Amino acid sequence: MANPVIMPRQGQSVEACIITAWHKKVGDAVREGDLLFSYETDKSAFDEKSPASGTVLAILAAEGDVVPCLDTVCVIGEAGEDVSALTGAPPAEVREAAAPAAPADPNTKQPQAETAPPVKRDGDILRISPRARALALQTGVDMTRVVPTGPHGRIIQRDIDTALDRGYHATVADVEAYLAGGYKGSTAMTVSQNTALEPAPQHPDTVYAVHGVADFGLYEEAPMSGVRKAISRSMCASLTEMAQLTLNASFDATAIMEYRKHLKANAQLLGLPNITLNDIVLYAVSRTLPDHPYINAHLVGETFRLYRHANIGLAVDTDRGLLVPTLFGADTMTLSQIAAASKDAAERARSGQLSPDEMSGASFTVTNLGSLGIESFTPVINPPQTAILGVCTITNRLRADGSVYPAMGLSLTFDHRAVDGAPAAKFLAQLCTGLENFQLLLGK
Repeated sequence: MANPVIMPRQGQSVEACIITAWHKKVGDAVREGDLLFSYETDKSAFDEKSPASGTVLAILAAEGDVVPCLDTVCVIGEAGEDVSALTGAPPAEVREAAAPAAPADPNTKQPQAETAPPVKRDGDILRISPRARALALQTGVDMTRVVPTGPHGRIIQRDIDTALDRGYHATVADVEAYLAGGYKGSTAMTVSQNTALEPAPQHPDTVYAVHGVADFGLYEEAPMSGVRKAISRSMCASLTEMAQLTLNASFDATAIMEYRKHLKANAQLLGLPNITLNDIVLYAVSRTLPDHPYINAHLVGETFRLYRHANIGLAVDTDRGLLVPTLFGADTMTLSQIAAASKDAAERARSGQLSPDEMSGASFTVTNLGSLGIESFTPVINPPQTAILGVCTITNRLRADGSVYPAMGLSLTFDHRAVDGAPAAKFLAQLCTGLENFQLLLGK
């Protein structure tokens, strides 16, 4: 029996996902648990595994397509099985697509087929994926020479790449006219050698060289990922809609450094996880936030949401961009629980295993650039939160008596619409005091 594979719903707020890569093709045999395709939401990336063993009978979405959650993406079943009821395509079309190609006779020289350009007749529907459309407009490919290889005659990104590799170029105006339905025939553009854009041999998919400018004209084009787009939207909204102000302070880190040294020496004996300085800061923040409700809050329109618990967002740098998993109820956790939870969240963020629900709901965010040697910076608030804390590096400073001490910097950005300067300064001062007297804070 054929098994439809649907696009999972990764969180209640996610309506659709983007397919980023297919790892199987029609006709491939798969086993339960094999990797089928990769996809991403606006916050994270995921891999989808096969729910059953069999053959890939149909693929209903191409790389770059935006697929609504719970829609069928592909079908797995027995070779030759009729899956038209699941795909909406005629049975013969599906069977033909699912049938494996006959092996070529190695003794027979196969002629290189000349691909005929597709004909776009009046009334035809142009099927092209969003990623292919964007690439066509960026590169100026001759659309009349593009041969669709996607499901049901759809033009996908590799079709544009193939046409570019063969030198099929046109003006961007021609591409726009074709996509709009007004293209009047093949006008593959012949351009002078001084201005032609041709694929460079090192990276034919993404690198282009401008003739006549040696190697100085080399560049790469990289599409903005869904995660990067989400960060862009959020940060622009944050800076344009808030009155943000940053306060910088530092504290004597002697106490927390000595305490961590003691923990590290006895961690195995006590069965403790690796507790870092950042974990200690997170613990101190979780105990300080409940005393400052308008900093541990959301501002939605003209209404405050004052959280009873410290739900701390942990900024994590990943290959896909900045992700912020949430430590819910951090004020109810012990130091060792915070250390274990923060490491688990960071690892799953980097491996793309976090759901969007695990990256929402934070009442306050902590971001740490101290390991990169940053002495002071201006973190940007994650709306609708009202504040964010930046943790900076440790530097040596002099006391009045001439002795040297390690000072850790903290940068607090707050929304001046929600919090005035004095309450924000009191929060930062209380946090610094707690960290300078950390062993006393553990009793809170």
